[in-house]
Amino acid sequence: MNLTSVNRDELVQFLEAELQVSRYRDYCPNGLQVEGRAQIKRIVSGVTASLALLQQAVALDADAVLVHHGYFWRGEDARVIGTKQRRLKLLLQHDISLFAYHLPLDSHAELGNNASLAKHLGLLPEARFGDDDLGWLGCLEQSGIATVGQLAALLEQRLGRQPLLIGDPAQKLGKIAWCSGAAQNLLQQAVDAGATVYLSGEISEPTVHLAREAGVAYLACGHHATERYGIQALGDYLAERFGIAHHFVDIDNPV
Repeated sequence: MNLTSVNRDELVQFLEAELQVSRYRDYCPNGLQVEGRAQIKRIVSGVTASLALLQQAVALDADAVLVHHGYFWRGEDARVIGTKQRRLKLLLQHDISLFAYHLPLDSHAELGNNASLAKHLGLLPEARFGDDDLGWLGCLEQSGIATVGQLAALLEQRLGRQPLLIGDPAQKLGKIAWCSGAAQNLLQQAVDAGATVYLSGEISEPTVHLAREAGVAYLACGHHATERYGIQALGDYLAERFGIAHHFVDIDNPV
């Protein structure tokens, strides 16, 4: 394969515009978080910029790492010690750039986590809801699945893990709402939007009671499991547009 290269700063500007980064008030900086070499031929993508992902990037001779969960979260310890020091040291030693996109990647209409999750699961979007339109509402494309229990079985097959189901497996499907990751706080807005089923990554103690009392089935499918697809779609898009190599690395996470 004949690879071309793209200038790092040109890539920053392109992603800033494509993902409309300036629209979002996020919990972390979006974009270039660690500056590496100026020219990029190979990108490794993954959900989270863990040490294991960075080690794989070094082994694959990557020029840049592209993730959904990067560093420098609001309220975290600012000191560069321990885990943070080891991660940053590895990036800097090997002159590898780190790009991270959080809410902009969740929300993107074509490449985002929720758009990509819908494609992977066969969900047909009809509307959006919540702050920054992060929540999606629609129905299931596949016929023959009529109950929440049947939907749960489909999710287990396609995501590779059994979802936690709160509700009656025999409940008939109606409108399905979804939002990847830690989006349990959107449950009430999903109910208000007309959902009878809500699919997300995580669930918390209060949302169990809200789901039961609202009569909405809640399927917690895993934070990592629901956010694997947007970053892959974005990496593939960059590879096609700029003629660079892209390799997605799935570092397993049961949460």
